[in-house]
Amino acid sequence: MQKGKKIYFASDFHLGANGVESSFEREKIILDWLNSIQNDAQAIYLLGDIFDFWFEYKYVVPKNYIRLFAKLAELNDKGIEIFAFTGNHDMWTFGYWEEITGIKVFHQPIEIKYNNVSFYIGHGDGLGPGDYPYKVLKKMFRNKFLQWCLARVHPNLTFAVAQKWSAKSRINNIQKDELFKGKENEFLYQYCLDILNKKAVDYFVFGHRHLALNLIVGESKTRYINLGEWVGPHKHYAVFDGQNLEINSFKSTKNTIED
Repeated sequence: MQKGKKIYFASDFHLGANGVESSFEREKIILDWLNSIQNDAQAIYLLGDIFDFWFEYKYVVPKNYIRLFAKLAELNDKGIEIFAFTGNHDMWTFGYWEEITGIKVFHQPIEIKYNNVSFYIGHGDGLGPGDYPYKVLKKMFRNKFLQWCLARVHPNLTFAVAQKWSAKSRINNIQKDELFKGKENEFLYQYCLDILNKKAVDYFVFGHRHLALNLIVGESKTRYINLGEWVGPHKHYAVFDGQNLEINSFKSTKNTIED
């Protein structure tokens, strides 16, 4: 790592959720956060569900989000590395993010080291035990032929259906997402245990759960960090200073589950 620099992580902005006005206000807060960290950021990791729904046609992309894309491009031009992961809400990106901003996009978890500290990073959907209906659905969503078929549907219809589906899903799952289930029932925690049995990792960092977590994995010193989300009041993010990774809340009080 460069002297005096830090690595930042955030997830689950869900831009587009809860209406245009709410999304626009959330985007402004995200831009404020990016402005606040740009002087000491070496790299920024955005761990999926940046958008509540994204489908990228060959010549058409979702409107709005111009300010966020412009800011990411600006940061990239300044030499700050930007890494974006696709989530279960915005997996259908096919090159536009990279072309318009220069950021690097990943569709699967990655491993990386800073100062010899190892990180295992991803969005988190479809990992660990259980949730088999979604895992089947995810395979369907990633099917090239089905993507080709969906690209033939008019964007107005695609986005109208997606927005209703997303809103229904959020209403049905918001309470479940925000409750800690105990380590034995947290599927990403169980996934971390399984990976840790195969390789050494210092920090697992995921999003997806909409709950900020900072947990020791098994009997090791390894920690599982979940980044929470930005739809609610807390606006969680994590920062690595070269030695330690901590969860903070932008313009809000710290609210994480730790052991």
